[in-house]
Amino acid sequence: MVRLWSYKVNGATEEYNNSYKNDYYIDTKVILESKDLGVLYGNKYAIMDVNIKIPKHSVTAIIGPSGCGKSTLIRCFNRMNDLLNAKVEGQVILNGVDIYSIDDVVEVRRRVGMVFQKPNPFPMSIYDNVAFGLRINGFKGDMDEQVEWALKEAALWDEVKDRLDDNAYALSGGQQQRLCIARALAVEPDVLLMDEPTASLDPIASTRIEQLITRLKESVTIIIITHNIQQAARISDYVGVMMIDDRLVGRLVEFGPTREVFENPKSKVAEDYISGRFG
Repeated sequence: MVRLWSYKVNGATEEYNNSYKNDYYIDTKVILESKDLGVLYGNKYAIMDVNIKIPKHSVTAIIGPSGCGKSTLIRCFNRMNDLLNAKVEGQVILNGVDIYSIDDVVEVRRRVGMVFQKPNPFPMSIYDNVAFGLRINGFKGDMDEQVEWALKEAALWDEVKDRLDDNAYALSGGQQQRLCIARALAVEPDVLLMDEPTASLDPIASTRIEQLITRLKESVTIIIITHNIQQAARISDYVGVMMIDDRLVGRLVEFGPTREVFENPKSKVAEDYISGRFG
């Protein structure tokens, strides 16, 4: 059954329905997909009826006003909502497998890594931060080689190669965030989630992270939450716009190639948000 919901936009009511699907891509190009995804905290929906297909080796930005469910959405993609006792409805398909049918949550989070808004290195050495996930996952290869590879991927190796035994807290904020990216990359995930990874950084450090994200999509699919619309325009290949409906539930109102969504949005509420007239 198709459910209708509405938004108030400049006094007018705009209606949407959950038959909205992202049909831009054939399945062989899709790495991650949600089907009729909903999340409840207690008896209240935070997000509902989210249908999205994330293309491989791309940067997808999720934008929208505060409280529209962006973080709740991406936490579904590696089952972080399990830690919040949230009820998840629908499916999240990673490489053809519903991650909510997998008993080994550690394996899910190995395949779908996470980088948070504030750098959160562990209180241990730079080396041990990167090696942490490898050890948990029973890595059998050359640990030194893998740590070096991850630090190089995160564009940090040249800055820390002579101080790997130093405490990670001795690094600058931007370096700490790149260390967290290296830690996530070390286990070679399929997808890397980033929840406003530059929000707490200065402009120079933010630029380095943006450059890093653009390069990393060659090896890993990236989904990034950002409140910075200009940042989304600069670094993303695809963009999803989330809004809050008249029942205060988060919905995905538009998704597609970034240039298309920014230049010719199909949804009035998405157009108003992108242009700064809403939210």
